[in-house]
Amino acid sequence: MKRFHVAGVDEAGRGPLAGPVYAAAVILSPDRRIDGLADSKKLTAKRRAVLFDLIQKHAAAWAIASASVEEIDAINILQASLLAMRRAVESLATQPDEILVDGLHCPKVSMPARAIVKGDSKEPAISAASILAKVARDREMLKLHAQYPCYGFDAHKGYPTAAHIAALREHGVSPVHRCSYAPVRKLLLENR
Repeated sequence: MKRFHVAGVDEAGRGPLAGPVYAAAVILSPDRRIDGLADSKKLTAKRRAVLFDLIQKHAAAWAIASASVEEIDAINILQASLLAMRRAVESLATQPDEILVDGLHCPKVSMPARAIVKGDSKEPAISAASILAKVARDREMLKLHAQYPCYGFDAHKGYPTAAHIAALREHGVSPVHRCSYAPVRKLLLENR
């Protein structure tokens, strides 16, 4: 009998002023339980890293995708998040029969999709997707930190902290900043 495959889908990085937005899709295996899955924001970085490896090892299928800063600026963050989610779902080695998405919006995909508010704390597959997306994005921000150390991406991952805003004021806007975001747009206008 064919198994019914449900994929959990979530994104990471809607709020930051810099860097791509990431999404992941995960189909958990009923035969390989992964203990400790939770909303990625409620886990320590160390615990997320451990779970990241376990999910990749034990899930029936998983995929991580992103949408670039240019795409975010061109189509807005919601549409870019949905684009990254669709890319993740379409990259799965096993196509799901249904997807469960954290939040209020579903990407346009060929299978039934259901949005679940706070899904990352209710559905283990969404929790797994939130962990993959968060860890992958944080690792990308560390790479961007190596390219642009003056902004402190290693500490705030691009979020609009006081230190990040101060660095933006001092060093200007980098190619990895989201120019459509109000604090960045305001600085660009001020520095014309």
